[in-house]
Amino acid sequence: MTGTDDRTRRPAEIPAAARTGAGRQPGDPDPKEQVARMIRVDHAGEYGAARIYAGQIAVLGASECGETLRHMRDQEAVHLAAFETLIAERRVRPTALGPLWHLAGFALGAGTALLGKEAAMACTEAVEEVIDEHYRKQAESLGDDEKELRETIDGFRAEEIEHRDIARAEGAAEAPGYAPLTTAIKAGSRLAIWLSTRI
Repeated sequence: MTGTDDRTRRPAEIPAAARTGAGRQPGDPDPKEQVARMIRVDHAGEYGAARIYAGQIAVLGASECGETLRHMRDQEAVHLAAFETLIAERRVRPTALGPLWHLAGFALGAGTALLGKEAAMACTEAVEEVIDEHYRKQAESLGDDEKELRETIDGFRAEEIEHRDIARAEGAAEAPGYAPLTTAIKAGSRLAIWLSTRI
């Protein structure tokens, strides 16, 4: 393949729109609502990620990968705190699905960890691949009028890519049933994004 594929670009290489909402089509949310949806879904996603790591650490916290899991959890906690601040500052309604993500996130984390370290890492890899794509698209759609938010998302995306790469290095591909497991987790993550954007 020649040239640069946007799907593989690192955050600093993604061009920004001139203004948020540029190229908006009839029926699309206005820029203010577009940004509110971003903050809502990102807050929900970071909360879900924190719960996934809580579940994994409950099972594997004392194992050889415990320190790695805590490192990633601590970075997600910073992301979550940032979106909690944005929720309050911009008066964005949080998703109504918080209680579901509280339970589902922990169950996914603990469930994959019970299958072993590799399955836990496969879960991280799958989720972070989806989040990488999700944050990339958000950053592309934010203009210079939302430069601070765009830079926040870019910075968090870089750390999500780091988590994905750590998971791969820790043997994610060696998980039992790797292909169906990661396919299912990616599908679930995309559904969670769609729902949390709207509900």
